[in-house]
Amino acid sequence: MPAAFTADDARSFTSGNHLSVHEVLGAHPDPTGSVRFGVWAPNATAVHVVGDMNGWRATNEAALAQGRSGVWHADVAADIGQRYKFRISPPAAEAFDKSDPFAFATEQLPGTASVIADRSYEWDDAEWLSTRGQRIAHDAPVSIYEVHLGSWRHEPGGFRAITEPLAGYVSDAGFTHVELLPITEHPFYGSWGYLTTGYFSPTARYGSPADLKAFIDHLHQRGLGVILDWVPSHFPDDRHGLAQFDGTPLYEHPDPRLGHHPDWDSCVFNYELPEVRSFLLSSAHFWIDEFHIDGLRVDAVASMLYRDYSRPDDAWIPNEHGGREYLEAVGLLQELTRSVHSRHPDVQVIAEESTAWPGVTAPIDRGGLGFGYKWDMGWMHDTLQYLHRRPADRRRHNRDLTFRSVYRTSEQYVLPLSHDEVVHGKGSLLGGMPGDPWQQRANLRLLLGYQWTTPGKKLLFMGGEFGVPSQWDHDAELQWSLLSRPEHRGILDLVGGLNRLYRTTPALHRGDGTEEGFQWLVGDDDVNAVFAFLRRAGGHPPVLVAANFGETPQDGYRIGVPVAGRWRPLLETDDPAYGGSGVLNDRIGTEDHRAHGQEQSLKIRLGPLALTILTLD
Repeated sequence: MPAAFTADDARSFTSGNHLSVHEVLGAHPDPTGSVRFGVWAPNATAVHVVGDMNGWRATNEAALAQGRSGVWHADVAADIGQRYKFRISPPAAEAFDKSDPFAFATEQLPGTASVIADRSYEWDDAEWLSTRGQRIAHDAPVSIYEVHLGSWRHEPGGFRAITEPLAGYVSDAGFTHVELLPITEHPFYGSWGYLTTGYFSPTARYGSPADLKAFIDHLHQRGLGVILDWVPSHFPDDRHGLAQFDGTPLYEHPDPRLGHHPDWDSCVFNYELPEVRSFLLSSAHFWIDEFHIDGLRVDAVASMLYRDYSRPDDAWIPNEHGGREYLEAVGLLQELTRSVHSRHPDVQVIAEESTAWPGVTAPIDRGGLGFGYKWDMGWMHDTLQYLHRRPADRRRHNRDLTFRSVYRTSEQYVLPLSHDEVVHGKGSLLGGMPGDPWQQRANLRLLLGYQWTTPGKKLLFMGGEFGVPSQWDHDAELQWSLLSRPEHRGILDLVGGLNRLYRTTPALHRGDGTEEGFQWLVGDDDVNAVFAFLRRAGGHPPVLVAANFGETPQDGYRIGVPVAGRWRPLLETDDPAYGGSGVLNDRIGTEDHRAHGQEQSLKIRLGPLALTILTLD
């Protein structure tokens, strides 16, 4: 029998810490042929289930009884696969239909009904689950491929059809994880999933819940982790969704100064309401428990942390202490990270947080938010700003690249080159680079080399790995025909080479968040626009990275190194195999010549707009 909503459930639900309220609300089939329905609608005067099982009529047999804490429930004769909604009767108004907030499946758009789902699935990823924690740990080589499934490749058949092509492609390119733009149900395709209506249901655009489970299962069996974009910051006001759910502002804050998001013209959750916190926490745990998700990337965290986010001075409400911090949202985020790491220590929770909020990845008992990683938006902004300048102008802006040293170890970082950098008129990563087509590709190879050798985990949005020339269009698939051209295939081969080197070279990943893991050697060459730094991990050979952000090749550029001996190149972005001009290095012996604070030095060759990675032989 499906579980009933008990007094213990009511206490947890109304305390804001119920982590699995979806197991007692929503639609739960019974082997006898009935379905137990439950919905939270405390201000309704009556609730009925309407759907395929009763001709969409509010019959007496489909009436729900009001129980504890504003929860309505009933056992109704219905079958798996049937569509349904809740007909809500509010005080002093006509009844209206709402989709189930806890639905596990939905019908194909433009329909908006919920679907009674069969949640059974036989997983075959036990081997992956036994090791997944170490694959996304702070000292691991984490390389994330960000994907919008609908525009990666137009594959009729959704999750099932795209599984093998995506798994093979991402695995061949050497990535360790796939991050999915939200695949939760969303009515507006142009929101890319970020205007979510189905917090417990995958979008029917790509298939059933079982199809998504098979997709994730297969990626796990191929050695690939899966990270899900999850959006607790806002939701759309579509009539069938959460907004005004029982005729009152229930899930959203009733005061528009807190309940309306000006950036997205959407509703903001009422983080002060315990039942809403239980709803969001249950959603997060549902995707981990039910779908074996390896990480949650929490969208727009900054918009949750500040009451005045994107609001003018007269359009927000201070907290009880007169400050701008949204303390209830902070508490929700802390409970999210605490509960996930307690129940699933091998799962990471990643914050997209764009401000200088202190301690995003610090432990909660030290006043932090407890996230495993934070997106380094500052690195993204400064690096792209530097590379978008003409090479001749870069020499006066070294601080764009060196400023990160001020805060590099303050958090555990992911370096994102995400979907947000290739939309809204920004062009593609390639198209945003200055110069002629060859120089644009060289700049892109330089950017990728710099990203992969800089401390922090890597994230790259689809298309950047082979240099698509145009801005991302969610209605069109990637320009796969470009891979028949050597200059674009070379960029993909470079990404594969970087990923393989990253995974096999401890100095490039083990010391990411430590002081000893990174050391600037050259950061002030405002004549040549050359930068150089060391990567270190205790007990492993050091790695020297030298990058020429200028157009002029450098022959015999002297760089200090900490250890005498012969240094050999590991990878060079100017390699003709990647589309470069061929200014390369052989093994280089050090000289007893002091430079850059080091007793030894070596002279290397640097191609135009190129990066070279060397290690002690």
